Amino acid sequence: MTRFNGCIDLHHGKVKQIVGGSLSDKSPEQLTTNFVSEESPSYYANLYQNQGVTRCHVIKLGPNNDEAAKEALQTWPGGLQVGGGITLENAKEWLSLGASKVIVTSYLFPDAQFSKERLIELSERVGKENLVVDVSCRRKGDKWVVAMNKWQTMTDMEVNKDTLDMLSQYCSEFLIHAADVEGLCNGIDEELVECLGKWVNIPTTYAGGGRSLEDLKLVDKLSNGKVDLTFGSALDIFGGTGVTFKECVEWNSKHPA
Repeated sequence: MTRFNGCIDLHHGKVKQIVGGSLSDKSPEQLTTNFVSEESPSYYANLYQNQGVTRCHVIKLGPNNDEAAKEALQTWPGGLQVGGGITLENAKEWLSLGASKVIVTSYLFPDAQFSKERLIELSERVGKENLVVDVSCRRKGDKWVVAMNKWQTMTDMEVNKDTLDMLSQYCSEFLIHAADVEGLCNGIDEELVECLGKWVNIPTTYAGGGRSLEDLKLVDKLSNGKVDLTFGSALDIFGGTGVTFKECVEWNSKHPA
């Protein structure tokens, strides 16, 4: 059954909700921010832990987020995955700091070209069971292509059954941001979710466009319960009005893993 998984998105040390497609190093003034929390990262880590929301992820969106991420991990050691700038050199350090798993995208795509060698090396370094591959993507025609560098750079990898089968040999989980709809609260990418339900064979969390409790039901239906969902800007704890955290926790209690 589809479950609600939590997220903590960090930008310059603050918990924020950002329209994914607006992230850019070149034009920071174009950044569209939906919400900046007055609460600390530890507040959200504690909230997820107390309500039993598992497989939550902390994403560092750019620089100046390491201390905020460490704060969240210290609050719930072993309970949060961490991503954003993960490399072969620092992955084990983040696990030692309390991350349950490390999440990687950009490191696997030097010069936007997929490196299987890097994937194998990283998987061997940290252990397949401790690695999540973030297959964040954008639409390109009738396909989805992995996007890196804050979802600004298109890579040479198409998201399909073959690539997901290959990646799943070296990781234990997928995180998939639909970058085109991330933060817009205009609904999920239904076609992508349906395809993921047919393609994935390991635990998978989808993020992007979720706007109401009905989306949990929709993801469950479209993916045959094989894909989980995270809410961002629509969730009341992030300033949203579409769905409440209480509703999500109640959904999880009725749909045990």
